[in-house]
Amino acid sequence: MLREIASTVASPETPHVTAAEAEAMARAVLKLFEKWKLGDGTAREMLGGLAARTYARWKAGDPGRIDRDLATRLSLLMGIHKGLRYLFADPERGYAWIGKPNDAFGGRTPAEVMGQGDIFSLARVRAYLDAERGGW
Repeated sequence: MLREIASTVASPETPHVTAAEAEAMARAVLKLFEKWKLGDGTAREMLGGLAARTYARWKAGDPGRIDRDLATRLSLLMGIHKGLRYLFADPERGYAWIGKPNDAFGGRTPAEVMGQGDIFSLARVRAYLDAERGGW
């Protein structure tokens, strides 16, 4: 059954991610992980080693407090999604790209790189997509 989720109010003059924006990103990232066909362990590592119990709460719709590190990770994941949507006209190809070996990552998949757990790995995949998109 579909249920409407209230949209968040954008506050571009606010220099940080608001709690409402972070919750919206958390919901979106959970859907994204489904599209990317990630296991819970890999997804939790991408989120900074989130505890299994906490991740289960997220999946149940209660992300709780999202700190600055986690909000940054969510932002990077949304940027990766955005980059893939720019690069691939067919969204399914973009979702599949995450699980395909890539020479730019030493033959590993982007999911494996991001699943290392450090924020720099998320930034590496994001920077790669931004460079591909920008043509440099």
